[in-house]
Amino acid sequence: MKEMDHGDNHITVVDEQGNEQLCEILFTFDSEEFGKSYVLYYPVGADDNDEEEIEIHASSFVPSEDNQDGDLQPIESDEEWDLIEEMLNTFLEEQDEE
Repeated sequence: MKEMDHGDNHITVVDEQGNEQLCEILFTFDSEEFGKSYVLYYPVGADDNDEEEIEIHASSFVPSEDNQDGDLQPIESDEEWDLIEEMLNTFLEEQDEE
């Protein structure tokens, strides 16, 4: 299980080994279909290097009661991945138009 603590537009992701990594939130969305919230994020600094493609991570998350942090959960179904991919493509298309 990963935990997240989010400031402005960043989250700190703690992996299974207890390593903390600061990540930038690309965007979040809620799915009524799955009754979950999702966050898409990538490691801070990944966009500094123009050569490499940014690896974007996605997790569902359960906010804590005070909404300050929450638990990140892995995406487990293909249906959820399809939804996330669709949302990401829409998001990226909107970015390109700006």
